[in-house]
Amino acid sequence: MHREIIVSGEDALSKTIAEELRGAGARIIKINTAADLHGAGVHRARAVVCAGPNDAVNLEIALLARQYSPTVRVVARLANDVLRKAVADVNGPGAILDVAELATPSLVEAVLSRDAHQFDTAGTEFVVWGAEAPHDGTLRELYADLTPVAVVHGKNSPNPGEVVACPGRDLKVYAGDWTSMIGVKDELANRGITVPPRTATRSSHSRARRIIDSARAMRDDLNPLLVPSLAFALLLVLSATAVVRFTYHNPRMTWIDALYFTSETITTVGYGDFSFAQQAPWLRLFAVGLMFGGAIITAILVAFIADLLLSRRFVQTAGRRRARHLRDHVVVVGLGSVGIRVVSELTAAGYDVLVIEADENNRYLPTLAELDVPVIFGDSTMRGTLESARLDRARGVAVVTQDDMENIETGIVLLEILGPDTKVPIVMRVQGRALGAAVHQRFGFENVRSIVDLAAPWFIGAAMGLQVLGTFWVGQRSFMVGAMHVAAGSELDGLRMIDLSTQARVIAITRPAGPVSLRPRRDSRLKAGDTAYLIGPYRELIATLRKGQPPPLTAIDGGRSTALAAARSMYKPQPRRPRWAQDAEA
Repeated sequence: MHREIIVSGEDALSKTIAEELRGAGARIIKINTAADLHGAGVHRARAVVCAGPNDAVNLEIALLARQYSPTVRVVARLANDVLRKAVADVNGPGAILDVAELATPSLVEAVLSRDAHQFDTAGTEFVVWGAEAPHDGTLRELYADLTPVAVVHGKNSPNPGEVVACPGRDLKVYAGDWTSMIGVKDELANRGITVPPRTATRSSHSRARRIIDSARAMRDDLNPLLVPSLAFALLLVLSATAVVRFTYHNPRMTWIDALYFTSETITTVGYGDFSFAQQAPWLRLFAVGLMFGGAIITAILVAFIADLLLSRRFVQTAGRRRARHLRDHVVVVGLGSVGIRVVSELTAAGYDVLVIEADENNRYLPTLAELDVPVIFGDSTMRGTLESARLDRARGVAVVTQDDMENIETGIVLLEILGPDTKVPIVMRVQGRALGAAVHQRFGFENVRSIVDLAAPWFIGAAMGLQVLGTFWVGQRSFMVGAMHVAAGSELDGLRMIDLSTQARVIAITRPAGPVSLRPRRDSRLKAGDTAYLIGPYRELIATLRKGQPPPLTAIDGGRSTALAAARSMYKPQPRRPRWAQDAEA
């Protein structure tokens, strides 16, 4: 078995994938185009990973790699939904992944402040549940047989802020420490732990409420000079009507006639039935003034009404009117590939969503119209734009534009508006993990999500044969759930649970013949053919995956194959010959 993995791409995600795979023992061969595949040895490679930001380059490399080798794992990044589905149907071994789709669940969980992460494993529904420790004690004393996933020490701990991954049950925690435990959903229910529902109900208003809201919004949009102008117009009409009623002769006019004739004069649509031609000179001069005055006041009123109508149209498009009456909504800043997926998932779950976007020609606007999601157009770094989203009544804010600097600046303005002690979660998307860690430490943002950290585990796992089932965050650390096949002759073949990495938990084991083993005991052993379901930091899972793979036929440096095989044979419970050795001799 060969260990070469071909990786293309020069962005942060591709570089991280290459570094992590190299750290897991793979030999990395970097390429830039599909023309480099032959020279890189695609026929003998374990996997081809094309994770750059260019869909066209990734598509070409993926298709040609599959054409050259029907058995190589092809892991490709494609953002286009149509292309991704079409390629996935004919891809074979590997995976076709979308970064936005991989990142969205974690962003949604953070903005909704969900304390539970649910996933199905080996036919069983597990829940990763988090809560603050009610008092000092060990995890065993507080949570009995629930399996610990992570502990984030709080201010009462000697090491505040420290994240302990997959601790033992005898770890002491302090009141206020954040504890994350995993268990079967029914077990949690029996312990009185309620898993929050994944859906909500979008707010709805009666017809009367909508009419009242529209009237209030229109009142707020009125030009302050409109009411005085209307009052002056009414006064002009009434006074002119009285003058005509008492001074017009031949014939004498009734009040209705006077009002009709005055309206004709002001709007300059008369004189077919009445005129001032035979009236006194002063009354004709009055008519001249009335016509000019009427034309001016009519023009002013038309201008104000047009301004009101145009303002209402803009408000309807931008969403400011609806934002005034939203409560318990989620504000999504940025309508890119990640933003639209966050909006879609939140609306599908029944939450009210409001979007802030700078581009009035954004290609996802028709999708928002179908979802009935209001949009406020404006610069998200401006205080006025953010305040118009009624942040004081929001349940969360997700800042997910494609510009890291804009996201950071927007987050800083949000903190200025909401205050440093706000209970409204602010979730910020950044590209690289180093920048995410720096922003968290320097500015105090509790929910900074790195796209690289969210997406890289899926690409790495797919390249090495790990079935990734989900990722989630505890504190500022990424955890992963995955399924791994134990190969014959591997380091895990015959290994006891107690000898496994302390930062990876085996939560279930399935065997070709036999029931599912949940939470295997410390003295249980893994066997060839088992499928182990693990949870823990993704680097630990990747390291465990490496141990579960069969030993290579040739060593990486050409001189260690015998030593490696001998070392691995020490883990076998019986002195049987591995299948790969028999195949090699044959």
